[in-house]
Amino acid sequence: MAGGAREVLTLQLGHFAGFVGAHWWNQQDAALGRATDAKESPGELCPDVLYRTGRTLHGQDTCTPRLILMDLKGSLSSLKEEGGLYRDKQLDAAIAWQGKLTTHKEELCPKNPYLQDFSAEGVLSSDGVWRVKSIPNGKGSPPLTTATTPKPLIPTEASIRVWSDFLRVHLHPRSICMIQKYNHDGEAGRLEAFGQGESVLKEPKYQEELEDRLHFYVEECDYLQGFQILCDLHDGFSGVGAKAAELLQDEYSGRGIITWGLLPGPYHRGEAQRNIYRLLNTAFGLVHLTAHSSLVCPLSLGGSLGLRPEPPVNFPYLHYDATLPFHCSAILATALDTVTVPYRLCSSPVSMVHLADMLSFCGKKVVTAGATIPFPLAPGQSLPDSLMQFGGATPWTPLSACGEPSGTRCFAQSVVLRGIDRACHTSQLTPGTPPPSSLHACTTGEEVLAQYLQQQQPRVMSSSHLLLTPYRVAPPYPHLFSSCSPQGMVLDGSPKGAAVESIPVFGALCSSSSLHQTLEALARDLTKLDLRRWASFMDAGVEHDDVAELLQELQSLAQCYHAGDSLVD
Repeated sequence: MAGGAREVLTLQLGHFAGFVGAHWWNQQDAALGRATDAKESPGELCPDVLYRTGRTLHGQDTCTPRLILMDLKGSLSSLKEEGGLYRDKQLDAAIAWQGKLTTHKEELCPKNPYLQDFSAEGVLSSDGVWRVKSIPNGKGSPPLTTATTPKPLIPTEASIRVWSDFLRVHLHPRSICMIQKYNHDGEAGRLEAFGQGESVLKEPKYQEELEDRLHFYVEECDYLQGFQILCDLHDGFSGVGAKAAELLQDEYSGRGIITWGLLPGPYHRGEAQRNIYRLLNTAFGLVHLTAHSSLVCPLSLGGSLGLRPEPPVNFPYLHYDATLPFHCSAILATALDTVTVPYRLCSSPVSMVHLADMLSFCGKKVVTAGATIPFPLAPGQSLPDSLMQFGGATPWTPLSACGEPSGTRCFAQSVVLRGIDRACHTSQLTPGTPPPSSLHACTTGEEVLAQYLQQQQPRVMSSSHLLLTPYRVAPPYPHLFSSCSPQGMVLDGSPKGAAVESIPVFGALCSSSSLHQTLEALARDLTKLDLRRWASFMDAGVEHDDVAELLQELQSLAQCYHAGDSLVD
């Protein structure tokens, strides 16, 4: 590990969390590859925060995510539970035997065609050469071969069944923890209810497995700043996440715990049981995760957390299918990679604990997220020009299923703008030309951004970061962008030529009064339920008293945001 790294351990719980995580780790891997390229300038983001270095049994240096993920039986497809990077010791011992050897091989799931070029001991770099993964300090083994291979295919939506179908990152053998008692596919044996998820981590087998993996990763850290949990909220993994957060709080007091509660795309009125379970799981998950986390942020492209279906959010320069987890998770991973920038910086990072403290004062431990993907900068425009185009409207699309932020109050916010070339940070006015706005008179990009936020939200505690590093759009990221140049600049009409390679992104975390309405609406929906009709949910380990307590907790949490119902104090 590089000196001074403030390590973060990621827990990835659930199948949609797996989709978001696969895009997230593919992006980290793409950025890591560029950071080790001699032609690239030193990065602004520290890969050691999320990655660990190691060595295989054959002496090969490795760089793998500091990750523990949990999913259900049947969710891995062709991915091995122990990963593909480290050889099995018992197999090596067997091969050393000179006598007769008999091998019994189980039929494997067919590998997605997109992953056929993904070597067990190397990766296909952007220049088409197979290489062993280099580690962040630039050391590493030479190329396995100098033979070039065709550019990797971009997977089609039809070929993506599970998240492992497009994960192009090697995982450590201690990363994957499968819950064998529940099935990913089929109608029977599903992890559907919050109580089921809680009970999983009450079982000694799974609790000890999780604790062993935590100790393995934590003990090798020099300075662990905390944990980030990517957790499905809509199914039984909300209970798994709640128990995991409780365990972390008990064992690692003082460390930051930031939880991202994930919900897939839109739902339909016709699926009564699924919708009721989703409502109950989301409510129980939010309340229990809030009790044990430093900060909780729901992430969804849906318009509502409650029972009433709302259309998915719209992005002016994105065309996506809200019914496809492959698409939705790519967008959420883009936002996640941006709003987590403060605690991953190489220089002057904001710790997870400090970020949570800034946003969660007075009990406001739930925050909302928003992002502009891509940030609309046209050729020839400056940052002040682009920001002025928003007028007084909120510049980002809401990503927490809490409705439109217009007319609500922000109490505190953390904002990141990335991928704007330094030459565009300030207005290049001809000498003697009066500036069209105060933003055009600023002398640095940081000053432009800070003044814009002050104008938008006066008297609000704001933290802002301006990065040159864009979001890399590398395969297998889906083709979602319209009217954009390869560098993500907004063009008039249909783009011509090369595909989009990188984009600027504007992201924010906000403690918002919109949560008052959202949490109260959740409580109202719950009071309308006849729990006798949903005995199967209650039988999974939830008592009627638990539901009554849940309603009280939701209403108390909603009250924390009540004072900001309007923009006027």
